[in-house]
This record gives sequence, structure tokens and C-alpha cells, in this order.
Amino acid sequence: MSYLFTSESVSEGHPDKVADQISDAVIDAFLTYDPNAKVACETFVTTGLVVIGGEIKCNAEAKSKVDVQEIAREVIRKIGYTKSEYQFDSISCGILNALHEQSSDIRQGVERKKEAEQGAGDQGMMFGFACRETDNYMPLPLELSHMLLRELAAIRREGKQMKYLRPDAKSQVTIEYNDNGSPSRIDTIVVSTQHDDFAADKKMLDQIRKDVINILVPRVKKKLPARIQKLFGTDIKYHINPTGKFVIGGPHGDTGLTGRKIIVDTYGGRGAHGGGAFSGKDSSKVDRSAAYATRHIAKNLVAAGIADECLVQVAYAIGVAQPVGLYINTYGSSKIKMSDGEIAAKVAKLVDMRPAAIVSRFGLKHPIYAETAAYGHMGRTPGVKTVNGKKYDTFGWEKLDLVDTFKKAFKAN
Repeated sequence: MSYLFTSESVSEGHPDKVADQISDAVIDAFLTYDPNAKVACETFVTTGLVVIGGEIKCNAEAKSKVDVQEIAREVIRKIGYTKSEYQFDSISCGILNALHEQSSDIRQGVERKKEAEQGAGDQGMMFGFACRETDNYMPLPLELSHMLLRELAAIRREGKQMKYLRPDAKSQVTIEYNDNGSPSRIDTIVVSTQHDDFAADKKMLDQIRKDVINILVPRVKKKLPARIQKLFGTDIKYHINPTGKFVIGGPHGDTGLTGRKIIVDTYGGRGAHGGGAFSGKDSSKVDRSAAYATRHIAKNLVAAGIADECLVQVAYAIGVAQPVGLYINTYGSSKIKMSDGEIAAKVAKLVDMRPAAIVSRFGLKHPIYAETAAYGHMGRTPGVKTVNGKKYDTFGWEKLDLVDTFKKAFKAN
């Protein structure tokens, strides 16, 4: 029987994402001067105010050179909160820095004389997921939701069309799946975007609806492969700013807090999520680093033809380097004559999941986190980032560099 599945995304101007981006920009700043810095940074934003708190352990150079207030203002400026009428802008907002020294009790559980034996920064379980619905092995409803908002932000920055756009926005996409579990059509698209104030509300809302359907959606569709373009039928239900006018938005309209959009950050409700947030945490926190590692495994297993869909779980005890367990579920889509348990046992031998190995594999001591804080941590395109003249690889967990290893180990075609 066919079924519907829905995922949502939020824009870089959503208050929770403003908080995430500030927290990750703070991490990048400390790692720029001290690759071994330990950072746990939480950000709270509301009308005219940013509060940054948490724990830091870093060297003297980082302490002297990192200007937390200026970092926050630059993030807010880049997002687009630059006008006083927003009641939250990069120039006038107050910024309270409440960062302090990291607990020595936590530190002793993580640090070791031998770096390779570094313990996990916390207990817990982390998940990675991949499927064949899209070219980047992400679930289609989430990928489309992200694309709608990335393109909406691009239109806003271009300033040629939809000139009324403001930074805050949300999207949601519902896909109908057929009996085989494959996407068959797009059922519903929801877009709520903040906009300038206008006297004629009805006329303005009609214009926004028209522009979303005739400008935004075609731009997104053009970037998709033909097989997904075919899913855009004439019967799509559109809900555009369904509550009416959306002038008051961003941190003035709703408070924002780091780590409140973890499903947007991962797989849109597909697969599973361990519960730990990513933004604001350095790589010693396995909530983040191990979630990247499990995504890397899942994506490479699917790309190698081991399965059409794959969920990977890893779990740790705080202060212990070796995982307490590795679990794999292929949802019956495995293409090889091995049980999911046997696949997991072999993967555990092939991939070192100790925290230090994960950090080394993806270069997680580098200042690469700001780019992850909006539009998802997974499914992104690996690239290169330059900071102070040094080049760093970004989104290393999205690389397909284990495909040949997995094909050989599992004798997959």
C-alpha cells in the first residue's frame, strides 16, 4: 500500500539556526588558533539579545585572539539581519559572553597520554543513514526541503526577484511512496517565509504564493535529475504562508537555542537519531563526530551496492575509546548473502570507530563547522575551506572513499 512521508527544513535565518551558526562559528574560531581546543558552546537568541555560554579549554593564543562578540555579529550580518526594523540586527543587538573553563572531571575522561586511546566525550548512541532516493544518498523529502530554502536564500541575496524576502523561513515536503517504497510523486509543499510589511496583506500573500510556485519551485526543479523532476505533477498541494502575514520573525518572533533542530540536521525523521545535538560541540563529543562516522559508513555501504537502504548505530561509554556496539539495519534491502549482524561485524573490523581515529579520518580538529550549521550536516558536497591561508577539507564524511574497500570485503558487484 502506498504511503506519505514528510520532512521539514528551516532557513539560516530561523532563530534556532541563528544560534547553531553562532555556536559553530565560535568553535571554528578557537580551532583556528588551537586545534586541540575543547569547546561546548550554547547560544540563546531573542529580541535584541544574544547569550553565549558553555565551556572552553584552549591555549593562550586562542584566548587572546578569539573575539566572541565580533564572531556573533559577523554571523548575524552574513545571515541578513542588518536592519533595525527586524528588532534583531548585527549592529545593535546586545551580546553576553558567559563562556568559562571546561570541567577537569570531564577532561580526565577524554584525554589520554596516547592520542589514539582518547576516550569518548560522553556515553550515548549515534546513528547514520543512507538510501538511494537521491544522488547524495539522502531521503528525498528532506533534500527537497533543504533545496527550497537554500534557493530561497539565494533569491533573497540576489535581490532581483521576491525583493520582499526576509531571512526567516521554513519548508516542508510530503512525498507519496509506492508499494515498493520508492517515491512516486510530490504530494504537498509547504513554504512559510518572512517578508517585508505591506498595507495590502491579501495582495501581498497572493504575490508570495505566486512567486513561490512560479519562481522558487522551478529554480529548484531545474537543479534536480530528470527522474525526480518527473515527481513534480500538476496536483501538488501548496501551502504558502498558511497562517497569513509573516513580518515578525527571526529571534524577535521566537527565541532560538542551539541544538533544537536535530532532525533537520540529520535525515528528516528517516532512520533514527540518538538524541544528541551537533552544533556547539568539538569533535571530542561523539554526539557529533560519531554521527558523522556512521553516516560515512552508511553512505559508502549503499554506494558500494551492499544495500539500497542502510541504518548504522554506534554506541559508547564515556571515557572509553572502543565502541560498546555497532549495529546495522538494511531494512531487508541487502544485496549480499549475509545477515545484517554479519555485515556489522565485518564493518567493525574494517573501520576504526575509536574517537581519535574518527577525528583524524575527517580532519575534525580543523575549523570546518560553520558550514554545517544550516541546511543539514549530511548530504552536503565535500569541498575545501581556506582559513588564515590554510586549506581544510569540508564534509569529509560525505566522501565515497570506502566504496572499493566495501566492494572487495563483501564481494559486491
